[in-house]
Amino acid sequence: MKIVISRNTSWSLFNFHSGLIKALSEYGFEVLVLCPEDEYTSSLSLLGCRFIPLQMDNAKMNPLKDFLLFWRYLMIFGKERPDIYLAYTIKPNIYGSVAAHLLNVPVINNVTGLGSTFIQGGWLGRFVGMLYRLSFYKSRKVFFQNEDDRGFFLDSGLVSGEVAERLPGSGIDLDKFSAAPMPDNLKMHFLFIGRMLRDKGVYEFIEAARLLKKRGIKAEYWLLGFLKVDNPTAISKQEIREWLEEGIIRYLGSSDDVRDHIESVDCVVLPSYREGVPRTLLEAAGMMRPIIASDVAGCRDVVDDGVNGFLCRPRDAEDLADKMQKMEALSASEREVMGVKGREKVEREFDQKIVIEKYFKAIFDILKYGIVSKQG
Repeated sequence: MKIVISRNTSWSLFNFHSGLIKALSEYGFEVLVLCPEDEYTSSLSLLGCRFIPLQMDNAKMNPLKDFLLFWRYLMIFGKERPDIYLAYTIKPNIYGSVAAHLLNVPVINNVTGLGSTFIQGGWLGRFVGMLYRLSFYKSRKVFFQNEDDRGFFLDSGLVSGEVAERLPGSGIDLDKFSAAPMPDNLKMHFLFIGRMLRDKGVYEFIEAARLLKKRGIKAEYWLLGFLKVDNPTAISKQEIREWLEEGIIRYLGSSDDVRDHIESVDCVVLPSYREGVPRTLLEAAGMMRPIIASDVAGCRDVVDDGVNGFLCRPRDAEDLADKMQKMEALSASEREVMGVKGREKVEREFDQKIVIEKYFKAIFDILKYGIVSKQG
């Protein structure tokens, strides 16, 4: 049995779905991954899958380039004849799914987040919604990473309630992101982890740091994540340089393994505008760090306000600063209790074993249905 998995970057496939790819390969499925090449492409081969490069413009919608992408999906599916197609992110969900439907390949979709297109709304958002409706109409299962996104798609008539199901993100490996004792820092260390995008709340984090400095709060403010991002809301290198010269933050660059960085800080912050289920918050909670995030879809699935962290108003730097100051004012033992509660939550709700089991159930349901249909 052959399963094709597609996402918009090799980096995200490797970082978010290694456990699933490895589990499918070990079970005996032939796994084929389709995505653009980047520095993580070679790492995918270590998971037991086969890679086919797929050129994709992730920055914007372009009718000609998007039609060529759809055509590439159609040609690959026609040649490979997969038994199931698993799709993540907007363009693989839309163009890959339509190509699979035309060739009667069963599809499992995963909506990892609505992205800036839906956040901003307008005619483009409505157009993408129309494409989603077209691409999901024959899908066997459409997973959503939070209930807000699932409800939005159901209320908008973009997906049938029979196939829409919530999945707890991509899950995390709790053996890898194990509990770690709180550091013995002389002053509070706050860490933002994520791609350097406006929609991730980078500007709010910077402004909150400015406000806290003016209030006399002695703390460190660190940024960790990709700077060169193919996205219209990307933060520029010049902006990072200006913040460094101002002495507001310390930029740590990007990392293949964020555990050392999480272990060395007191709190992880993500003031994002909207998420699927943010992996960085799950990883921080898994390592027993209290977390602060925006009260938006995805983030509030991970943060129980006042229990394992704090929620702040989205796009509100002053409220974010208030919550960061509130965290700083807690005693070390109170922050430690929050960290313990966070670890308990991810063990209970977000273990990657739960996610993998749901995928296997969806796959076996499809295969069983296919066998029964063929037997007539």
